[in-house]
Amino acid sequence: MITRALRHLRAHPVSSSFAATLVLTSLVCGTLWRAHPRWLAASPAAIADGRWWTPFTALLVPDSLIELILTLLLILTVLAYAERLLGTVKSVLLIVGTGVLGTLAGIGTQALAASQGAVWARTAEPVLDPAIGVVGAIMAASAFAPALWRRRIRLLGFSLLLMFALYGGDVDSVYRLFSAVIGVFVGMVLARRVRHPLWHRSSYGEVRALVAAAVAVTGLGPLIVLITGVGVGPLSPVIAGFRGTGVDAILTRCAAQLSDRCVAGLGFGTWSLLSSLAPVLLSLIAAMGLRAGRRAGWILALFVNVGSAALIGVSLGMDDLRHPAEIVAIDRAFPGFAVVALLVPIAMAAVLLAARRRFAVRAEGSAVRRFAVTLSVSAASVLVVGVVVVLLSGGDIGFALLDSLRRLLPAGFTHGHPHTHFGGVAPLVRHLIGVLFWIVTAFALVRLLRAPAIGASVDESDRHRALLHAHSGTLGFLGTWEGSRHWFTPDGGGAMAYRVISGIAIAVADPVGADAAATVRGFVDFCDRQGWMPVLYSVHEETLPVTRALGWTEIPVGEETVVPLEGFGLEGRSWAKVRQPYRRGSRDGLRAEWTRWHDLPAGLSAQLEALSEHWIAEKALPEMGFTLGGLDELKDPDVALMLAIGADGDLQAVTSWLP
Repeated sequence: MITRALRHLRAHPVSSSFAATLVLTSLVCGTLWRAHPRWLAASPAAIADGRWWTPFTALLVPDSLIELILTLLLILTVLAYAERLLGTVKSVLLIVGTGVLGTLAGIGTQALAASQGAVWARTAEPVLDPAIGVVGAIMAASAFAPALWRRRIRLLGFSLLLMFALYGGDVDSVYRLFSAVIGVFVGMVLARRVRHPLWHRSSYGEVRALVAAAVAVTGLGPLIVLITGVGVGPLSPVIAGFRGTGVDAILTRCAAQLSDRCVAGLGFGTWSLLSSLAPVLLSLIAAMGLRAGRRAGWILALFVNVGSAALIGVSLGMDDLRHPAEIVAIDRAFPGFAVVALLVPIAMAAVLLAARRRFAVRAEGSAVRRFAVTLSVSAASVLVVGVVVVLLSGGDIGFALLDSLRRLLPAGFTHGHPHTHFGGVAPLVRHLIGVLFWIVTAFALVRLLRAPAIGASVDESDRHRALLHAHSGTLGFLGTWEGSRHWFTPDGGGAMAYRVISGIAIAVADPVGADAAATVRGFVDFCDRQGWMPVLYSVHEETLPVTRALGWTEIPVGEETVVPLEGFGLEGRSWAKVRQPYRRGSRDGLRAEWTRWHDLPAGLSAQLEALSEHWIAEKALPEMGFTLGGLDELKDPDVALMLAIGADGDLQAVTSWLP
């Protein structure tokens, strides 16, 4: 472990030296245990006072222990990767160059915003943040990265930067965002000779990962405001409408009329905050489902974003936010910020709708029914308990029903001060029922997303594989891929793998079994009983007499070449174009290695995934997973892999071999 760490540091001299510099400057300047020295920090006031060096020194000193730790992690991982792409000299120049330019751009924007009366610009502290230059260098390096990592770095990077800038609103976030934008443009100029396709296709897995990450990041944004309560970003006032009654408002009422109920009410703020975190929790659960391609995760993510847009719209019309004093406190630009706050979840919903076909993995009906029952019982329990509590406290049935439903919303939508109306444990119960509902719902959702998908059961898959070992054709293994169902003859000696799409049962490959004719006829009868139209896909000449007897038509879709390996060689003029690259590869140290996915070390498996995404990104056609397979099919323990590995240990090419 230590040897590998030292080797990593030696291989990345810029990253390791920069990390050591930050540790040293933190100790010398004492920023780990006291306030940072202002004469090193960047701000409009510093430039106005003649401290011209601050845009540079601000990149060398972290202002706290947390910032030091996070920046070191960023440097030793992502920046180290960027250093491999850029080289030593470019890395140093880009860290300094993008950092200084981003800081100057941020200072100029801050000064302009302060002159217009923006609250965030006038109250900001001077900046010490080495991550400004680090982010700029990483974004510049993304121009040299393969399609997979270029897309990941830019999408996830800008999502995180925008989240902190829009919700947190600290000046550091604004400076980092400027540095990232500058870095992208500088990288495009430096890599102008590197040919990249104008449009990059992504595999299903990569689209799922990117959409899941975007949902998680946008869902985490409000957490900054809801937990800290100190966000000054453009969107923080809008999200603040979710927080509900603050402690100051309760204290004011307590000062006017102190009572036991008033004192008890002071302890319920935590439960209100937890109910406001429900959208965040649901976003993270949805992201988990999206990563696995689950349709339930897609529905949940769409529900959360559409619901968030609706709640934000309602919160903008609430009296608390329309009060003139509140508008002054928020900022004169509040109407514009409100529009942006609405656009964030709406844009995310549009992305989900555009990518909906990538999330087609459905849970079994029993799992869906179990989730529906759990949700119904939980909602009914909230309604019953809430109504009983209100009625026992002297309320009427109309208010009881409305109040019970409002327990499921964020705290900002449960107006009033419950401690002035309810006594005993009633206030606690009213706060708890909503929180408990969301906890139960969260567990039920996780269980639904982890439930087996519609398709072959484990028992069916095992039976089908056993038949394949005895009666399989060259393409029979296609029937083991995810999404396939299996029909078996009554005696269990034959089987057909199939998928049902829009009422059409597409059988994949030849029938498996000793009696192909009986298997096909039985499958056709089965489809007729189900109301499906049967179609056989990728079958060989041996199966055609059966389909012709049924009166079916046939269309050639390709030809299969079987190469006998006994006596195979590369002699002759026709193999000259194959012999030359083979000999060149041998001369350059290229070696072939037989293996399987589960035997690959982590480094090679990561290279294989990156190679696959890079290949897909440069092709005009979309990923044909149904007929050609992808990474998921390659990971099957029965599939063999042939790797072409260079002399430096890097993966050059891979082929998969079905049994």
